[in-house]
Amino acid sequence: MKNKTTELDIILQLFNSLSNDDKKSFIKEIKNKETSNKVSIKKEIKYCPHCKSTKFVKNGKSSNTQRFLCRDCNKTFTTTNNTIFFSVKKDIKTWKLYIHCMIEKYSLRKTAKICNISLPTAFAWRHKILDALQIMMSEVELNGIVEADETFIPLSFKGNHKNFKLPRLAKKRGTPATKRGLSREQVCVSCGINLNCLSIAKVSNLGKPKLKDLEKVLNGKIIKDSMFVTDSFRAYLKLAKDMELSHIRIPRNKYKAGTFNIQTINSYHSRLKAMITYNFKGVSTKYLNNYLVYHNFVNFAKDNKNDKEIILFDFIQENDCISKSINIANRPNIPLPDVA
Repeated sequence: MKNKTTELDIILQLFNSLSNDDKKSFIKEIKNKETSNKVSIKKEIKYCPHCKSTKFVKNGKSSNTQRFLCRDCNKTFTTTNNTIFFSVKKDIKTWKLYIHCMIEKYSLRKTAKICNISLPTAFAWRHKILDALQIMMSEVELNGIVEADETFIPLSFKGNHKNFKLPRLAKKRGTPATKRGLSREQVCVSCGINLNCLSIAKVSNLGKPKLKDLEKVLNGKIIKDSMFVTDSFRAYLKLAKDMELSHIRIPRNKYKAGTFNIQTINSYHSRLKAMITYNFKGVSTKYLNNYLVYHNFVNFAKDNKNDKEIILFDFIQENDCISKSINIANRPNIPLPDVA
């Protein structure tokens, strides 16, 4: 603390020895330095975020940020409207550091400490970014050799139980489900991957899946005439026929059919469960879809870590994401429209 005080005293003495013009130049330089650390959005404004009108004009600046005025609804807006950065007080360095922590799969507590933010803020930021990542992953289409299979994760109500009544008795960590086999206490995650490190995964149902459950996740996501490799589950027969795919079935109790196998998707499932268990100590079912795209991007996509940080930061700058912190915790406990 004494060293800091001494350094500050030296700077103040040097500052006082400057002429008035030099003092003004020095202060201006400091302000410009502070401004450069603030969030600067690359997003191109194409329409008013309030009414979608394309009739808008520049309307001065606020805190060195360009404002716009819509000629139709007379509302003002900036490049940060409808983005993750709207109304945030942290600078761009903090956001980049946070994304680095996400790519490294740090826990929320470790991330909050590194970024000097609160734990609730770290939680909200994670899910705002993952909501944006959902948009990116929704555009993925699989081609070539496509492996498909489902995996099962125990139903979890981890998190804040204020104003929430558990639909079953509470369980201690590590205890088995109360029902045997593929009961409705098991969340089915339907997945598809190809050998170019592209992947699709989503919560499809509780318990054993039916054809309609697989269709919700895979239909329209696999390019026609791709090679579709699955296990012997019969629902995939009809799915492959409807989607006009060449279908290779791995017989029961076998690991391959000729040169084809489903070892890549089995590895995908293992890495997903390892991340959920060891990195995050389990995740609530209500947020599971977000952690699936997290896994797809961080663990399975082929880019290196530095490239992923750049890709993710650029994407959240350039695309709309209107998730609000207040709404994140209020999501349905089971992310399925037909399940209460």
